[in-house]
Amino acid sequence: QVELVESGGGLVQAGDSLRLSCAASGRTLSNYHMGWFRQAPGKEREFVAYISASGGLTNYVDSVKGRFTISRDNAKTMAYLQMDNLKPEDTAVYYCAAGSSWSSRRAEAYTYWGQGTQVAVSS
Repeated sequence: QVELVESGGGLVQAGDSLRLSCAASGRTLSNYHMGWFRQAPGKEREFVAYISASGGLTNYVDSVKGRFTISRDNAKTMAYLQMDNLKPEDTAVYYCAAGSSWSSRRAEAYTYWGQGTQVAVSS
């Protein structure tokens, strides 16, 4: 069992930055690939970013490439999502997730989920 807790969300203006954190407890985080997803009101949950268990591979949804950076610190059992140049369309609840599937963008591939943190970007 892995427990995930997100933090770092908030209300910001367009162009601002936020850093989301995901704290993990339970089983060794380094055994799992990590993903960040988001869900806006009235929309389906959307893949945002992925990082492999070792941290050696990352990938992003096209809409955040060049603006968001996913990272992890396995020693601290933490994962992060640095979000720069935020846009109003980035407004959503952001979730971190852990799973065993390589390079997956599907929510179904992730076993453990946090409760989410709200990000709101005003124009």
